[in-house]
Amino acid sequence: MSMHKMDGYNDCVTGVILRANQAPILCYDLEAILQRHVDDGMTREEAIEFFEFNQLGAWVGDGTPCFLDKDWKAYIPGGEL
Repeated sequence: MSMHKMDGYNDCVTGVILRANQAPILCYDLEAILQRHVDDGMTREEAIEFFEFNQLGAWVGDGTPCFLDKDWKAYIPGGEL
């Protein structure tokens, strides 16, 4: 099994995710990807919609990349661990 990558987004890679008993996967910086779409002429809303449907929603097997949202508190009720 190999890590899958998104063609043309090498500069958006933020690292590799290591998981117990699973192969490593590439991790992309969500904000860098969204900014790339905006730089290419999309609005922020269009960039999010494109990302969610075409990138986040693209399962290509166990080596599918993951995406890091550094605004992690937005996902946790109360914003605290």
